[in-house]
Amino acid sequence: MAYATAKSMDANVIPVVDITELRDGTNPREVAKQLHAASQGLGFIYVKGHGIPTAAIEAARSAAYQFFRASDEQKSTVTISARHRGWLSQGQSKMTDDAPADLKESFLWGYQDEHGHTVQDHPLRGTNQWPEFVPALENSAVEYFEYAHDVAHHLMRGFAIGLELAEDFFLQQVQRPLSRASFVYYPAQPADSSENQFGVAPHTDFGVLTVLCQDDTGGLQVQDVHGDWIHAPPIEDTLIVNVGDLLCRWTDGEYKSTPHRVVNSSGRERMSLVLAFDPEPDTPIDATHVFGANHQPKEPPISCGDYLIWRFGKAFSYREADS
Repeated sequence: MAYATAKSMDANVIPVVDITELRDGTNPREVAKQLHAASQGLGFIYVKGHGIPTAAIEAARSAAYQFFRASDEQKSTVTISARHRGWLSQGQSKMTDDAPADLKESFLWGYQDEHGHTVQDHPLRGTNQWPEFVPALENSAVEYFEYAHDVAHHLMRGFAIGLELAEDFFLQQVQRPLSRASFVYYPAQPADSSENQFGVAPHTDFGVLTVLCQDDTGGLQVQDVHGDWIHAPPIEDTLIVNVGDLLCRWTDGEYKSTPHRVVNSSGRERMSLVLAFDPEPDTPIDATHVFGANHQPKEPPISCGDYLIWRFGKAFSYREADS
């Protein structure tokens, strides 16, 4: 797959930031300074000191593999709902109108309370679907969501400090977040794939912030400022996080949302544990709230919920019937 080659990563391009002193409050401003600088670069950051226990990661990954290795007939018992919960089969996702469908499969869920309930007050928020044939999946998925969401909260505090805003600026409407999590499964990509076929085609992420836990397979590639593709390989005991389009818009482009793709040329399966962090649907995404009323933003204000509805409608074929 020569078309999908990428350069080795320069350690200065995607920095490693230890957020321990942000999480424990001992030196949040120094960590915030590093996060701020990284977000103005490629907007990708390796995060150490994230606090997610290895056991929680391993439990989530094990349950995810049980799910994806099951038959399509079993997985179809939790086929993706109109509110984007459940199994998204191969071929139901593509990043641009003229691209082939991605090779990945996904299992998606979102916030639910301690009783397993979720309000259904927005088209992208509804009841989670849990497969009966993998009884361990619900507990491990919910536990992982909570840990990853906590990481996202710390990072958003760091970004606010770095922008010289109130520490809770980005967290004022997160009691019932629109965040989504997913287990994303990539089969080994055939060597004779067409030149524009990917596990996930080049894209930027829709929402505010993505928190990714890679396995040791590799395959993530990021486009640098020169338009070249570079590998973003797994680094032990780190997550990799990236700025999404909504945070880029919120900061009027100061924080960068960068194209990336997945090419699984390893010859084996690849599994990613993903959290897409977003606040409540009616949260205004307005750069004047960041830079002041006299600032002239490039994009008009929009709510988090309205923006995501538009982006999801373009990316997922199953939503065509609901549009």
